[in-house]
Amino acid sequence: MRKKRKKRRIGISLLFLLAAVIPQGADAGDKKANAESYASVGGSVFQESGFALPNALITLTPEPQAGDSAAKAKKIQAISDARGEFVFRVQADAQRYTIRVAAKSYQTQEKSVKVEGEGRVDVTFQLQPESK
Repeated sequence: MRKKRKKRRIGISLLFLLAAVIPQGADAGDKKANAESYASVGGSVFQESGFALPNALITLTPEPQAGDSAAKAKKIQAISDARGEFVFRVQADAQRYTIRVAAKSYQTQEKSVKVEGEGRVDVTFQLQPESK
């Protein structure tokens, strides 16, 4: 009786393993042909004191290239998390972006970054408090 249970468990385990592996292997060639490459633009937002600044509004705007219309440029927005971090997923094409960070009671700051292929571009902001 114990041998039958053990064989049944192994058989069921193999069945689940094959079901999980076979569809991925069969579609792998199709996915590679249709997949686009992506890059990441991410970073951190800090207060003047060096502590993380959560809930800052980060706007990523593609800078227009020669021959591009301004209508194609789509802004992407995110909010920094509790550790002041943010990340955007963009196409890996060579492109310049303007990153604008705004937070209540802090001066707005902008930086320009260039994406050149797959990978990650990191940028750090240290916001100054607004003067009263």
